[in-house]
Amino acid sequence: MIMASNGRHEHEWRVFQDVELPDGKYLIPGVLDSTTNIVEHPEVVAERLVRYADVVGRENVMAGTDCGFGTVAGMQVVVASVAWAKLRSMAEGARLASERLW
Repeated sequence: MIMASNGRHEHEWRVFQDVELPDGKYLIPGVLDSTTNIVEHPEVVAERLVRYADVVGRENVMAGTDCGFGTVAGMQVVVASVAWAKLRSMAEGARLASERLW
């Protein structure tokens, strides 16, 4: 699992243009930023997944979140309704990416 959607890490997919993913390994890039109350559009999720699939192979990518939604102990940064909306967006974006890749 790798952070891949927050602004500090979103560009890091490029490392896999030069570094080959070892056989039998796969990536779970974070396609949702778990620290904001902004719901990612399913198209953005799909673009992030396709970007990784293009460099490491479509069979080696699975959608994930940058971290858990409770990333700060004792604080609820993302409200529950937004967390669920983000997960729905991730599911829809993964469906769109799968249509494009297969």
